[in-house]
Amino acid sequence: MSENQINRRNFLKGMFATTAAFTIVPRNVLGGQGFIAPSNELTKAVIGVGSMGRGHLKYGGTKLLAVCDVDEKRLQRAIKKSAELGYQNVKAYKDFREVRDRPDIDIVHVPTPPHWHAIISVAAAQAGKDIWCEKPMTRTIGEGKKVVRAVQENGRIFRINTWFRFSGRFYGFGSTVKPIKKLVDSGMLGWPLKVIISGETGFNWKFAWSGKTNLQPHPIPAGLDYDRWLGPAPYKPYHPHRVHSSFRGYWDYDGGGLGDMGMHYIDPVQYLLNKDDTSPIRIDVDAPQQHPDAVGFWRRIEFTYADGCKIILDGENKEKNPPFIEGPQGKLYKGFNCTIPNIKEKLAAFPDPEPQLTNFTEAVRTRRKFALNEANAHRSCTIVNLGKIAVRLGRSLRFDPVKQRFIGDEAANRLIDQPMRAPWHL
Repeated sequence: MSENQINRRNFLKGMFATTAAFTIVPRNVLGGQGFIAPSNELTKAVIGVGSMGRGHLKYGGTKLLAVCDVDEKRLQRAIKKSAELGYQNVKAYKDFREVRDRPDIDIVHVPTPPHWHAIISVAAAQAGKDIWCEKPMTRTIGEGKKVVRAVQENGRIFRINTWFRFSGRFYGFGSTVKPIKKLVDSGMLGWPLKVIISGETGFNWKFAWSGKTNLQPHPIPAGLDYDRWLGPAPYKPYHPHRVHSSFRGYWDYDGGGLGDMGMHYIDPVQYLLNKDDTSPIRIDVDAPQQHPDAVGFWRRIEFTYADGCKIILDGENKEKNPPFIEGPQGKLYKGFNCTIPNIKEKLAAFPDPEPQLTNFTEAVRTRRKFALNEANAHRSCTIVNLGKIAVRLGRSLRFDPVKQRFIGDEAANRLIDQPMRAPWHL
């Protein structure tokens, strides 16, 4: 770490400790020269420019300075699209560390495969940059804990790229999450609650994101740095199904449909149940034996919290026309159909949920936490990773949400902090 980075970190710590009224951060604090006035654009880089990454190239209040990818073809497509979007002189990199070391970049986007999320996010935080990270937040629970620590110790702003807890129509409900949250908070459904996430309640677990078990080595395509694409993951011979659009089917890089869609589906439920600061204490699973490399399907995963609330992932759509949320006093089905008569009229008498800061650039400028930040996103991602571990091991697990460790199961605990291939580490 350079002397400038150390000085910047110390300045930030002192700033947050001494004043809550300071709302505009000088660019020399964030890593550049001069001053970020409210009307000025924030600068950013996108690391990983596949289809998702190219979607991050332009949004209001930011200026793109750099793109980074280990695939030359994707890198050139990103440069071309950047020019079409009006960004000139965007520099291309193949090593994210060169992006990290640029003092003029405020925000780093991380839409790489998940096995890279933690390393890049921690490095960006330590370099004084704010972070917009693709879901799932991290591939393991241990990586998530380290991202949380790095973001908070360095006073950074973090956003995970799922938005359903605060905006967007929530799958089969024809509304945002807001009225569902209002219903839960009203107490009219009673407590504890059971939530079922399945195709029947409006969600698709995308089991097509399964891996192949008969991969044969292929020549590495020209322009792809496959060793760098693997990064911290164990070395395995190149096959096109391992990378790019189909990487999710392999445990080393993600976790199939659960890894792909889990945070989109489960994070709003974590918010609805007011569980942003805890995790389930028991995980029960029904799944066939998994291949050590390729992700397969599962039938059912059930998460139970200390207060009796449950989240059930029904992979087989076994329960027909179940409620999405069920309590002892009422049920809510997709389409916002409720067993409580005149529910919308009754909800009008209850207060709206607490307002959330959902504009990322505003969060960066004011140094206030984004609505879905490193702390609550880690708890949501932990549910995804708990499910993945139970599926891989094929058994029920008990979990301590405070220590974030499994109880009496060392094989499960070894999957919390998995080794990384040298020289990569956290």
